[in-house]
Amino acid sequence: MALNGSNLTASTSYSSPILDVLDPTPSRFDDPPIELLEAELPVVDHDQVPLSVLVSRVVQACYAEMTEMAETLPSMSDSARKRKLADFVVAWKKQVVKLYAVTKWSRDADIVQKCMNITGFLMDQNRQFDDAIHGLTYARDSLDGARLRNHDLLTSLDVLTTGSYRRLPVIIKKSIVPPPRLTDQDVSKILSDLEILTRYRLRMTEIIPVEMSNYRICKCCIFTFGLLSLTPRETVDGRVWFTVHNLFETSICLRGGNQDDGWFFVHVEFLFTVGGDRTGLQEFPRKPTGVLKEHLATEADNRLGCYLPMPEPEQPPDPNLPPIPERPKLPEDVVDAPLVRIYNFLQMMSRSYQLEILWYQAERLRSLGWGDFLKVEMSRDRKTLSVSYWIRPARPPTRFQLPSFGGILKIGLQTTPHPMLEGTRLNVVWEPAPLVLGIALTVESTMSAPDGLFVDAQDLDFERLIRMVIETHTRALFREFALRLRHNPVFSLPGAVAVVEEANSQALHVHLCADEIVVVTIEPRTGKISLRDTGDLGAAGRGPRFLAISEKLNENPTVLLEALTRLRRNTIVELAEQKANYLGLQTFRQRNFPREEFIKFGPTVHSLLYIQLTPFPTHYLVLVVTDTDLRYALISVKFVPNSMYQSLVMEDIGWLDVERICARGREARAQKSAREPGFGGPGADLSRFRLETLVLRELYTYCCARVAHTKVEKQLKRLNIPYSHVHTPSPSAPINAVGTSHPSTLGRLHSVPSHAIPALLIHSSDVLCDSAARDAAMPNIRVVPLAWWAPGANAKGPKVVTCVKLRHVQQLVGRRIAVATASSSRGVLRPSRRIVYDAHEAVVCFLSDEVDGCMDEFREEWESVSKIVVIAREGVNSRQYGEEKQWDDVRLLSFDLQTVEFTYALDYTLSISCKDQLLTGGSYNLHFGRLPSQDEAHNHRPNPHEEAEPFLHTVLRQGRLADALPALVSVLRDTVPVLEVLARISAHAVPKAAGWWRVMFNPSGSAGRGVARHALDFRVLSGSRVALLDASESLFRSAPQLQQEVQSRTQDAVVGFRPIPGLSRAIADAVAAGRGRGTVAGVDIGIVCGAADVVVVGEALWAGIARGSGLSGDVVVKMEDS
Repeated sequence: MALNGSNLTASTSYSSPILDVLDPTPSRFDDPPIELLEAELPVVDHDQVPLSVLVSRVVQACYAEMTEMAETLPSMSDSARKRKLADFVVAWKKQVVKLYAVTKWSRDADIVQKCMNITGFLMDQNRQFDDAIHGLTYARDSLDGARLRNHDLLTSLDVLTTGSYRRLPVIIKKSIVPPPRLTDQDVSKILSDLEILTRYRLRMTEIIPVEMSNYRICKCCIFTFGLLSLTPRETVDGRVWFTVHNLFETSICLRGGNQDDGWFFVHVEFLFTVGGDRTGLQEFPRKPTGVLKEHLATEADNRLGCYLPMPEPEQPPDPNLPPIPERPKLPEDVVDAPLVRIYNFLQMMSRSYQLEILWYQAERLRSLGWGDFLKVEMSRDRKTLSVSYWIRPARPPTRFQLPSFGGILKIGLQTTPHPMLEGTRLNVVWEPAPLVLGIALTVESTMSAPDGLFVDAQDLDFERLIRMVIETHTRALFREFALRLRHNPVFSLPGAVAVVEEANSQALHVHLCADEIVVVTIEPRTGKISLRDTGDLGAAGRGPRFLAISEKLNENPTVLLEALTRLRRNTIVELAEQKANYLGLQTFRQRNFPREEFIKFGPTVHSLLYIQLTPFPTHYLVLVVTDTDLRYALISVKFVPNSMYQSLVMEDIGWLDVERICARGREARAQKSAREPGFGGPGADLSRFRLETLVLRELYTYCCARVAHTKVEKQLKRLNIPYSHVHTPSPSAPINAVGTSHPSTLGRLHSVPSHAIPALLIHSSDVLCDSAARDAAMPNIRVVPLAWWAPGANAKGPKVVTCVKLRHVQQLVGRRIAVATASSSRGVLRPSRRIVYDAHEAVVCFLSDEVDGCMDEFREEWESVSKIVVIAREGVNSRQYGEEKQWDDVRLLSFDLQTVEFTYALDYTLSISCKDQLLTGGSYNLHFGRLPSQDEAHNHRPNPHEEAEPFLHTVLRQGRLADALPALVSVLRDTVPVLEVLARISAHAVPKAAGWWRVMFNPSGSAGRGVARHALDFRVLSGSRVALLDASESLFRSAPQLQQEVQSRTQDAVVGFRPIPGLSRAIADAVAAGRGRGTVAGVDIGIVCGAADVVVVGEALWAGIARGSGLSGDVVVKMEDS
């Protein structure tokens, strides 16, 4: 059996491989196995792709796009990132589903492949049938010409002359017998002769383009290996090498040694270097290979042999075939120039090759994240590459419509027309689109290409070209932006706007205020405007704001000036608010003022920041932001009554002179106003919006002090106290009578801007007219608010200090004062929290924690201090009373302006302090004590005068203090002997007045022991006398009244005191005991004696009374009023 496709002949030696495995039966018609039939089928893989390759490419494409997203997503906005991720997921989900479907379909790939193999087998059979038919047809047509032999004249002559064949036919000899091989020497000789001929023709007859004048006919140097070294040996190749800089290097060779023999192409190498991303470099080899080389060789040979005659054909042409066209012939008087034609051809090929490389790089750049913003187009003739950048997606029509692209970069093959030599170059043209980002560029910016914008064959980098164009375009846009900004008064200062280059990119630096600079950039890839901050700490909180502004600008770039102006105002307010918060101040950007209230700030106000004064909630320090400066105002507000939304109105407004208030702050700003080089060197004018923390602090403190100052003035007006202002020339003015400075203890309550606040000068005769110690102060008194800002100051706010200079210097004494004096080298003491005393200058400073009511507080404090000073000076000065009354034991123990302590007799002490000077007219706290004895470390002995403190307090409040104090001391000294007597008798004494003690008792065996029936009075009289009287008798009744009262008492023994039994005898014994010691006089109801003799007389009188009444031991009595 013969199958289709088998070449069967009459020979019986052929055996098909299929027939060999069949069952050897005589019929030989059994079917072969299916496996053998499939093995005979041809494998057809046309338009087939392995599944592994498909999966690999899908994975690689997905990975490449994910890598690109990882590089580009950080520079996108949050919404753009989300949109990009969503598009990526949707697109690749479709691809994965398709791949999944293909994978499912690949399960039947074997069946499909078998079908395709069968189809290929059938098509091969049809082809064989067609070939057989064509072969038979050709045989039939050619048999007519093969009937007669060709005439062989040489063979006929040989047969006729010799009778036999002497040679083979030439056709057989040429086709069968090989020619003799050339030796190396023959080849070298031929090539050397060819080089000589080439050199001759190049120098004598050939027309060589100037660009190809750099040629060489060189001998190749090869090395032969010896035993110990390499020996160079020269060889020749018969070629001429032409090198054209940045274009190509080619070699050609002569076809032969005849004059009409032309040249043939050998090789070419294009002289270029691919720069930038070298991915895909293997697609563009410098030395073409394969089909490209064949194409170049064919075209080059055609141009080299354009006018050469066609070679004679070995066989006559087929008359049925179309004739071969004849080559063109040179006109007369025209010389052939094949080297010029090959130069024109290779030049065009080199430029086209470079243009294709740039096109490939542009497409590669689109796949690396530029795809949505870059459009690449190649002309049909492949001679012009057009790239549009900053492509914008189509948007609905708006009032301001931006162009759909930013500009076009065109790279085209430009040929210079010439009769023979064509000049070809890659021309680069940049055409920016009109109104890009709302800017109409000038003609100069549009027509002038950037320096270096050309195609460099040694650095073929399309990304470099497009980035250069974009940088030039960005620079031109920024210059126009800067010009527009400088024409605005807000950014008209020198150095406020500058175009700088940073990190190989252009940026527009706009100085907002202080050290705040906003950087405006244009993203090279997308052409979108973005704003950022130069600082690392400010950018964190301002990122969302800058992003929102950037989105608005990209929608309408014409609002850049408005956006930057608004950003500048917000930045100024933010910086001021940040510094205020750093200082712990309460700030507000809006207050509920009616619209007409804002007119009070002026017509140029744009932004406001209200800083509430913590001590005074109805007062605000207002920062007023204008176009050219930062102004400051102090306002007071009040609520509008019956308003729905608690509207506010300004009661008062005052503008602050920062130069005068914060002289030191201005110097600090001037020192920091110079900026680093590179920004443009802004001058001092740029520091007008530089608000230092120290300046804000001083302004705030000044406002607090000014409000406190005003409140003090209102208090003085309310009290009808005239005042005047005293300006302090400097913070370090010396202390004088007016009190222009403060003691060092108040230094922490003093602030630098205090010199800007005038002091209030009042007269002591006006404010202390009702004071009991008005003569203790000098005429002038100074009132100044303090501690509006100082470390450690009261958190309640400002204080008010009132400085009074005393007429007499009174040194403070006491243990606590001694410790304070040792720690203070200036003699400045602070006996209490609210009083500071300068002992050297006799200046007392009264500190008020509250501004409201500070004058009332001062008057109260002054009343207390002045009385204590008078007591210390007038009342206990031993030298004043020592000679007259012999009070040598009266001495001052301590004095600290709040309390004075002294001894009035022996070891008896009295401590006096004042209280409630304005509410009750002034009262005192009297504390009596005893000095410890030599054997005691502390005093534990009581002072009996403590029981009579209410009565002694009354003595001190009677009359002038200078007169009342000696009277009090006299009473105390006179009652000391009385207290000694009372301490020795066995009875309980009760004070009845300042110099009056009453001893109440019952006789022994009395039934009514619960109520005292008898009493003995000890009364201090004038002239240091003491009277010991029966309390049942009155000193102001007559004798009849006395007898009548005695009778009534006898009848009613229950009411009142009864006469002391045995009083007459006791009086006689007491007079006898005191006779010879001093003045002692006995009367009917008692005894009168000197204060010095009361101890002896009193003990004797009490002893007689005790005997007459039968008293023994202590008598416990009940106090009663009499």
